[in-house]
Amino acid sequence: MTRTLPAVDLRVPTHEDAFAWHRVFDDPDVMEFLGGRAAAAELSVHHEATARQRMHDAELGYCLWSLVNGEGEVMGFAGAQPWRHPWGPVGEIEIGWRLGRAYWGKGYATAAALTTVDRLREAGVPSVVAMVDALNTRSIAVTRRLGMELAETFVTPTGRQGHCFRLVL
Repeated sequence: MTRTLPAVDLRVPTHEDAFAWHRVFDDPDVMEFLGGRAAAAELSVHHEATARQRMHDAELGYCLWSLVNGEGEVMGFAGAQPWRHPWGPVGEIEIGWRLGRAYWGKGYATAAALTTVDRLREAGVPSVVAMVDALNTRSIAVTRRLGMELAETFVTPTGRQGHCFRLVL
């Protein structure tokens, strides 16, 4: 039986989306593989992130877009951006997604990731990576649905084991 994915709306994050990201990600389950609740605690982090994504969209034609439901509520984000850290796949474009807990298990992450892949192909991006904590089975499942392959295993600066998945577009 083939599962029908939900329709998704991805938009460039607005200044107001910083408040929504802060609210949706202020959940220990959502942040489990990203440093826990402390990583989502500061609203200023989300203001900086949404501003950076607007800049990426203007300069690159893609970013981490806000994922919005039919009622206009921000469910999280999905998209791509240049890898920002001095370790890992330096120089690569990372695809990623993060959704509020209420939206898990409904196909939104996969649908948004597939839409992202389509947009990146249109933008001429040759390949993407997804950096995923080795214990994050939900995100690993999304990478598999995208057709990504495990490129390498690594240890993060915090000592966690992770995987770098790759997809040639």
